[in-house]
Amino acid sequence: MSYNTKLFKRVISHTKYLKLGVSYLSDYIEQHTYHGTTTVGITCTDGVVLCADMRASAGYFIANNNTMKIQKIDNHAGMTIAGGVADAQNVTDMLRYHSNIHRIEKQEYLPIKSLARLASLIFFQNRYYPFIADILVGGYDQQGPALYNIDMFGSLDKKTYVTTGSGSPVAYGLLESEYRDGLTVEEGKVVALRAVKAAITRNIGTGDGINVAIIDKQGYRLLTKEQKKAIITL
Repeated sequence: MSYNTKLFKRVISHTKYLKLGVSYLSDYIEQHTYHGTTTVGITCTDGVVLCADMRASAGYFIANNNTMKIQKIDNHAGMTIAGGVADAQNVTDMLRYHSNIHRIEKQEYLPIKSLARLASLIFFQNRYYPFIADILVGGYDQQGPALYNIDMFGSLDKKTYVTTGSGSPVAYGLLESEYRDGLTVEEGKVVALRAVKAAITRNIGTGDGINVAIIDKQGYRLLTKEQKKAIITL
């Protein structure tokens, strides 16, 4: 048997075991990852709205009832996190680092599309030992508002509206009926709040309050308790 033939057989054998390993990993993650959370993102004509509940759960145990699932990346960008908290925080830190370095070196904000592609690359490079997280990246740059969804394997999708987490089927029901083209952030924040509140009503992994962030020409800002109460009863 020639050296090339032996090498070819070894590659085929290793590929077979690699596929088995990936299949096992996918099954393990599905069976052992606790699902909770509802996050919502809406692209509006003048900005992006990010919204999320505040409950961190581990199975049927409420681990934290004051979790900030909306994170500021830079003055022009933010993200929502669903999944493993430590993994999501790690990805958040990497995005903040690269965004800050770009702003310092280039004297301009890193485009939202570039931030989303960077997040996608981070997830994809670690797909065999993945970050167990599902994130939304949104913001406002020279091209206007933009919103992206990146899953744990690096799939990247640009969205007009999107929801993630265990409460997403409920939230999607409201988003599908109330979203329309031409929404402003003032209208979008009402839709986002109502979508997450609907998920809180029907999903055990969602609850303990709602946070809302608006990102537009004026930058990144969180709504206060008073501003949220003026829109909807929490």
